Amino acid sequence: MKGSLPNLNSCEWSMNDPLMIEYHDHEWGVPVHDDQKHFEFFLLDCFQAGLSWKTVLHKRDNFKSAFDQFDYKKVALYGPEKIETLLQDTGIIRNKAKINASIRNANLFNEIQEEFGSFDAYIWKFTGGKTLHTNRKSLKEIPATSKESDAMSKELIKRGFKFVGSTICYSYMQAAGIVNDHLIHCYRYKELKNG
Repeated sequence: MKGSLPNLNSCEWSMNDPLMIEYHDHEWGVPVHDDQKHFEFFLLDCFQAGLSWKTVLHKRDNFKSAFDQFDYKKVALYGPEKIETLLQDTGIIRNKAKINASIRNANLFNEIQEEFGSFDAYIWKFTGGKTLHTNRKSLKEIPATSKESDAMSKELIKRGFKFVGSTICYSYMQAAGIVNDHLIHCYRYKELKNG
């Protein structure tokens, strides 16, 4: 699907970049129920803190390679040698605090799996197990946070997670389809709502 042209009835933020168009058309807002995919978005959103999603998306394949295909069980075991390797990897965002946070978060991700049976079972409880379909007409109406992302952030921080402020949590909720923030004129809004 790479290189596809933007659909004129799409969300405007996706229209200037082939990777962003592909992400918008096939992933953004699609409900995730696979723990490895949850961890992928979780890790990528951690690295997005303070940056644009476009920047992270263009490095996604490099992150996948650097972080063992987003295998959280492997990431949880990373030690000083692997951290140093990651810090030298020019294909990713080389931020020591975010690298350390990803390792810590992988360990806590595993703990949540043990406690709830899956991370998926845990994370969807913040919306009662259902996608929140918003009703936005313009990009200006899309908030940076919500009461659900506030609650998620508060609980994750209490559990010891790092880089999980409410804004990051809301971005993650959009990515994982926990919230459908496609604009109402976007063809994906109805597809996901009716899906």
